[in-house]
This record gives sequence, structure tokens and C-alpha cells, in this order.
Amino acid sequence: MSNEVYITKLAKFLPNKPISNDEMEDYLGMIDNQPSKARRIVLRNNGIKTRYYAIDKEGNSTHSNAEITAIAIEKLFDERFTRNDIELLACGTTSPDQILPSHTSMIHGCLNIPSIELASFQGSCCSGIQALKFCYLSVLAGNTTNAVCAGSEHLSKWMLSKNFENESKKIRLLEANPMIAFEKEFLRWMLSDGAGAALLESQPYGEQSLKIEWIDIRSYANQLETCMYAGSEKDCDGKLLGWTEFEAEDWLHKSIFSLKQDTRLLGENIVKMGGLFLKDIRAKRNFDLDTIDYFLPHISSEYFRGKILENFEELGYDIPAHKWFTNLSSVGNIGAGSSFIMLEELFNSGQLKKGQKLLLMVPESARFSYAFALLTVC
Repeated sequence: MSNEVYITKLAKFLPNKPISNDEMEDYLGMIDNQPSKARRIVLRNNGIKTRYYAIDKEGNSTHSNAEITAIAIEKLFDERFTRNDIELLACGTTSPDQILPSHTSMIHGCLNIPSIELASFQGSCCSGIQALKFCYLSVLAGNTTNAVCAGSEHLSKWMLSKNFENESKKIRLLEANPMIAFEKEFLRWMLSDGAGAALLESQPYGEQSLKIEWIDIRSYANQLETCMYAGSEKDCDGKLLGWTEFEAEDWLHKSIFSLKQDTRLLGENIVKMGGLFLKDIRAKRNFDLDTIDYFLPHISSEYFRGKILENFEELGYDIPAHKWFTNLSSVGNIGAGSSFIMLEELFNSGQLKKGQKLLLMVPESARFSYAFALLTVC
């Protein structure tokens, strides 16, 4: 059994060119031929300046989610670690290209690699970290000597205006000033496409590797109702009804397959539950936050930066702002891929020094889950 696991290489793929705030509706389109009233408000709060879309201005995909991820994974292969050496592939996403087959199966089909073990994780932001933990445990247990994991999204296709037009037309018949509910339009201005991938091995390699000290994940679905959802709708009691409970005509009229977020629940719980989980981790692992050199939080919006700092101060945590490393403003919110892409940028920046410790934090608002991981530069 191996006692240590290392991230020895990281790679990313961001499709096409960066899209500025003013270009977004050129790609996503306008709902009911009207510029969005919510766009500037959301963008002002989220702090995102550019993002990436795997679509063109006609709304056609330039890459599938599987293809985006496969390209990122291909960048891990070199003369030392070839495509024939991979033993396990695990991937996570919010936005698979299909319900079946699994996301990782489709990625495997895009890669020219041997028949191997696969694992797929579908959820929201934590699905990428779940894939990372699966690979970590496989190498740790000696089940494999290496594993590749990835997190990715292709959410721009979900955000196209055509996916909201039928609901807009229906509302226009009932209201003088029609608009898509803020919860449904909110995420159109938050999300980005891309993929990040990591190679895990039982031995460090080269000038720099990252030793995985631990990965802790917790769900709060037993305490809190659904916050972000797709392929479903909430009833008046907050119960989530899946797409099979609706007639086919409702799938369009009610935008059943659009991605929605209850912003009230988000604001009330997403920061608070993360702080409570970190408190439990500190007690469980006798973990001293003062030893952290870099804090890499996946934040969906810059709005939450100050909220997290306030929450940490209330709990007596000291992770000062200068220790934070994020790239939200330049790449956008890539959901399950964000933590990989953020870590890849820091890993390949030349800033890291041996012995430094990195703390990753990944919140997931879907039904409220959190992940933390501690890495040491070696």
C-alpha cells in the first residue's frame, strides 16, 4: 500500500478566445430581443471581466464537454508519462453532453488510450474534487500507481437565449412587463466553459510536485433544501420535482432544463456552512491555519470574498487576503473545473516553494456541499 500521493502535473484547456462582458449577449443572445436588465447588476457584483465559451456567435458548439476535457487531459501526456501508462480516469462535471452514457465514458472515447478503469461524478462544483478524491484513494490504497482526474463544464450552451424564449412568450401573455425570473437569469452572467486535469502518482516527479495531505468533503443536504438545480422545478413547498414529473410541453414553457438558483438560500447558507465545516476539520485534523501559505477558494462571485473574510474573522480564523489566490476575474466561474484551473495557474506560475502549504476550498450550492483539500509543495 502506498502511503503518499502526489499531483505531478496539471493542465487546462480554455476554448476559443476570452469573451468580455460587453460581448456576452453576442454569444448568448437576448431574451425576447431585449438587452438583459440583470446583466450589469450581476456583473458588477461578480467581478468577472472575461470568460470562455465553447460556442460561436450563432450558438453552435465548437467543442463538446467531452472534447474540452479530452484536450486538457492530452496535455498531461509526455515522453515520461504516455497515453499508454494511464491506469484510471475519473472526471466530474455539472454539464455532461448527455444523460447516458456517463461523462467519463464519452471522454474515454475521445482519447486514444487503452481500456482502463473509469469513474464519473456528476453534480456541481464539488464533482471535480470528488473525482480527485477517488483518484487519490486509488493511488493511496495501491489499487493503481497513477490516476488522471479532471473537472470541466460546457454551460454556455445551457445559457443561450433560445432556451428561455418559450417561457418569455408565455409570461408576456400574463404580464405587462415580462422578464425571466432573476433566479433563472442570474446564472447566465456567472458561468464559463473549460476543463482542468491533474496527474496523480505514488511518487513525486521533477522539480515540483504537490503532496496530497488530505481531502475532506461533506454534504449538508440533510439540513438544507435545494438551492441550484436543472432538469427540475421547485413546488410551493420547496420540494424538487424532476423533469419526468412534467409534461413534454412544460419542459419548454417552464424552462425545466434551464439552470436555476435560489439566490435567497445561497446568500443565507453558502458562506456559513463552509465556515462550520472548516471548524470541524480543524478539530478532526488538529489543523493550524497559520501554516497555510496559499488559500485557493472557488468563489462564484467576488461578492463572496468579503463575506468569507467576515465569516472567518467571526470564527477566529486568520487567512489574510494576501494569502488568497484566485483567477475568477479572468476565466470566470467554471464550476467543477474551477479548482483545477486555479491550481494549474498557481502550480505553473513559478511562485511556489518547497514546503509551502496550499488549502483548497470548494463550495457547492446545489444541495450545499463543501470540499477542502490540503497540499504541500515538494
